[in-house]
Amino acid sequence: MSRSGKVTVVGAGFYGSTTALRLAEYDIFESVVITDIVEGKPEGLALDINQSRSIEGFETKVIGQTTTAEGAGYEATANSDVVVITAGLPRKPGMSRMDLIGVNAGIVRGVAENIAKYSPKAVLIVVSNPLDEMTALARIASKFPHQRVMGQAGMLDTARFTHFVAEKLNVQVSSVKTLTLGSHGETMVPVPSRCTVNGKPLSELLSQAEIDELVTRTRNGGAEIVALLKTGSAYYAPSAAAARMARAVIEDAKLVMPVCAWVTGEYGIKDVYLGVEAEIGRAGVVKVVEGALTPIELEELKKAAEAVRTKQADVKDL
Repeated sequence: MSRSGKVTVVGAGFYGSTTALRLAEYDIFESVVITDIVEGKPEGLALDINQSRSIEGFETKVIGQTTTAEGAGYEATANSDVVVITAGLPRKPGMSRMDLIGVNAGIVRGVAENIAKYSPKAVLIVVSNPLDEMTALARIASKFPHQRVMGQAGMLDTARFTHFVAEKLNVQVSSVKTLTLGSHGETMVPVPSRCTVNGKPLSELLSQAEIDELVTRTRNGGAEIVALLKTGSAYYAPSAAAARMARAVIEDAKLVMPVCAWVTGEYGIKDVYLGVEAEIGRAGVVKVVEGALTPIELEELKKAAEAVRTKQADVKDL
């Protein structure tokens, strides 16, 4: 098997370390770098993952590197093709994503600036919360073209919606197709009109009240897990989503995925990072793909855009 490219995962918490493991086990990258400001943690995780290579049968090499807020250690990330930014504080029970904005803004800004210094041609995939705002900040701090900075939101939210529908109808998840757009938070816009089960519209299988219940649970999917865990937030499904996005980039797959991307007039919305469907390839977001929406879904998407627009404009000062 041929391997190529270098991917960096910034942040060695549960989210970052699981993402690094998934990327390594794909066995398509030449190397995966994992960094963290906790001294020795990324090196230890890298050693552990590397020792699993003979068992799981992959050759991708994992490199761990302690970094500092001042930028020391980032030379290990040089010439990365893709960078997944997971750094930042996770949510605790009772916290909203927006509660994290002050602290995480400083972290994400520093990371983006250092990545831009050492990997000026990289594609950035942001997963730090609040997602929409941190994606906008990473673009500002890195000074990268908008298409090379995107956020992981819709991939995760859509996966949650798919799971809830499959559980409700007691069917295989592979038979369910769902979609969520909008922001990664309160103004998330699940799109029931685009949801099917074995090709049948969801509306033929569930009542509107039942669909609304699943939509609400999807919007609150992260908070539900945070409340159950009590000491952390989700990382298995989020890491799967981020890793798939990174894979689509390095393979130039041109796959259409729901991500947080810069819109330039699609759906009548422009100049804001928003959860939309986009074709993902080596250049990052190749193009935003407009799909059919009902008038109500379109209105909700426009409301989501306006809800995050001001917050994204404000992050330049954070």
